[in-house]
Amino acid sequence: MFVNSQPPLGHALALVLRIAAAVALAGVVATWFLSAGRARSTGAEPGIGEGGKAGKMFGVGFAVVVVIEAVALFGGIAVLRALNRPEESNVAWIAVVVGVHFVALGPIWRDRTIMVPGAVLTVLGVAGLVMTATSAVAWVPLVSGVLSGVTLLAGCLAAAGRGLAAQRSLASG
Repeated sequence: MFVNSQPPLGHALALVLRIAAAVALAGVVATWFLSAGRARSTGAEPGIGEGGKAGKMFGVGFAVVVVIEAVALFGGIAVLRALNRPEESNVAWIAVVVGVHFVALGPIWRDRTIMVPGAVLTVLGVAGLVMTATSAVAWVPLVSGVLSGVTLLAGCLAAAGRGLAAQRSLASG
């Protein structure tokens, strides 16, 4: 959000978006510290996924998805460059790949909730790629960059809240 909050957005709106992103990021970091502290003091560590039936977070499935994601990111950007696509295409392509990565991790982690921001990111990325072929190309960083950042921060805040709630219920149960 910090990089993509630029013209054609007005200066005031770009500043508001950057401040909101900083506040949301601070909220995610604060929630992580709360969660880590609670885990140390109570031993109530939340899992990902459906209440204790979580998939292994950093297992082989995760590694496969991340390797494919890295190849798709760098390979796709190289292809876009070879096709002389506008530089804004890169932002859109990154949104597509990151979105698909979250959708792919949903079943691996047995956490369908991460598929929602993944689907939103994918749609924003595809919309940006389409926009690069139009006169709206200058707006791609907003659509595929800023709105993707909003989606990711909102998803992180929601997941952090769910994690804290799960720790509370584990600690009290």
